[in-house]
Amino acid sequence: MSGTETPVLAVLRGDKHPPDMEPIEEAAVVRYTDADGLADALRGADALFVYDFLSSAVPAAWHAADRLRWLHIASAGVDPVMFPELRESDVVLTNSRGVFDDSIAEYVLGQILAFAKDLPRSLRLQAQRTWQHRESERVQGRSVLVVGTGPIGRSIARLLKAAGLRVSGAGRRERAGDPDFGTVYASDRLTEYLPEMDYVVAVAPLTEQTKGMFDARAFAAMRPQARFINVGRGELVVTADLVEALRTGAIAGAGLDVFDTEPLPPESPLWTMDNVLVSPHMSGDFIGWRNALVEVFADNFWRWRAGEPLRNVVDKKLGYVPSSG
Repeated sequence: MSGTETPVLAVLRGDKHPPDMEPIEEAAVVRYTDADGLADALRGADALFVYDFLSSAVPAAWHAADRLRWLHIASAGVDPVMFPELRESDVVLTNSRGVFDDSIAEYVLGQILAFAKDLPRSLRLQAQRTWQHRESERVQGRSVLVVGTGPIGRSIARLLKAAGLRVSGAGRRERAGDPDFGTVYASDRLTEYLPEMDYVVAVAPLTEQTKGMFDARAFAAMRPQARFINVGRGELVVTADLVEALRTGAIAGAGLDVFDTEPLPPESPLWTMDNVLVSPHMSGDFIGWRNALVEVFADNFWRWRAGEPLRNVVDKKLGYVPSSG
């Protein structure tokens, strides 16, 4: 946009005010709003910063976006704003790819170690003051399939390889010689490769092609000793099928950070299963993550003001930022 024009920026903040916004407030008219006021904030706005990235308020307020040219969401996943009107519009969509890569990779390694070293049971036995010697598993040499070969998947692959695991990937295109995954399998042939894996990590973006990809057929293809870890989107999984696979021993365990309904309902059987590790959508949330999200937005804001190319531009047909993966 023109560097002499003062832009109007709508910020969907939810119950948290984004930090470090003072420089942007000096360069733009900033309208902070919650979901109820979003439509009013969008009228005449040039840009929208969806800081409350879990909100589903944007589609309902979209009719008021009469001047919008750019929308930035403070997350890597863009499914909350991938509705038909946005897809078909000229509004540029950017995301916060890159902020959570390493912290999510550390989370995945932590989950694998927790399963292999039986740490949840150790905590339960400690609470009971029970001394029960057990043997634990090695992680070195274990096979891992990372389903999703974007930046987060690549960070996971690099860290797991450094810990001695054998890593491969599953993505849109099958190929060999990938620098991080070695072999990348085609996601649409997933069940052919699942039987070879000790751990399966779901980190794929949520699209029409990936929704429900981990269903009864997928879990039946996995070996009984395998563990499933989901740090992508809850909707990648058919939850009832996962519960049944865990209940019957079709798979050995699951580490779950995302769910199709959040918060996870109190009545969900996943809460009480001994072979399930539940965390509240926090795998990427390191200390300082909110500041890091605003840094990414601010970098793009100054680029946008200067008419420079934006980073992390989402292909609205694909539903994510294109990469080599």
